[in-house]
Amino acid sequence: MNITIQPLTQSNRADFFDFFDNRAFTDDSPYNPCYCCCFHMTPEEVKNGVGQRAQELGGGYEGLRGALREAAERLMEQGIMQGYLAYDGELAIGWCNANDRQNYLRTGSFNPGKQQEEDYCIAPGEKGKVKAVVCFEIAPEYRGKGIAGSLLQRVLEDAKTDGFELAEVYPQELEAPTVYDFTGPAAMYQKAGFEEAARHGKTIVMRKRL
Repeated sequence: MNITIQPLTQSNRADFFDFFDNRAFTDDSPYNPCYCCCFHMTPEEVKNGVGQRAQELGGGYEGLRGALREAAERLMEQGIMQGYLAYDGELAIGWCNANDRQNYLRTGSFNPGKQQEEDYCIAPGEKGKVKAVVCFEIAPEYRGKGIAGSLLQRVLEDAKTDGFELAEVYPQELEAPTVYDFTGPAAMYQKAGFEEAARHGKTIVMRKRL
């Protein structure tokens, strides 16, 4: 394996969609289809934006897939959705959604099929202060090889260079890892120097000073 990490840019957006179209959910994950964009949308946007567009595209799985794909494209064009891709050679095999905390409307684990108001929160603090990491997705055959950890380290390096003061992550308090653990395991964050700062339900808020 020749694993490299690259930030999401206009020039490699096709790799992002290739990853989510073809490799992200080949293990029948319940999050298929997903283009990692619901962190940036309000309940109204999900229900009446994505939901209505899904029906216009024919409904069902393909309609939802198309609507979410379009939403991700739009968020990228607006500069709202950001993150990093992991590559094995030239093939995208992993993704990390990382961004200014102010660019998220919700963090932590959530069920995209249930639009609950308590899932949503406006980020506190000033723009440019806190870099948040909200999601990892690794192709099934590449899991357990330290790729999420490599993505996290690149996020931290760039966040420090860009002048962010803190990094913030949202692992879940789970008895055992599950497919729903897309926020990343607490053990990985502890190894990277994060410390617990707060808890909201089963979400552990961890922070690291950069």
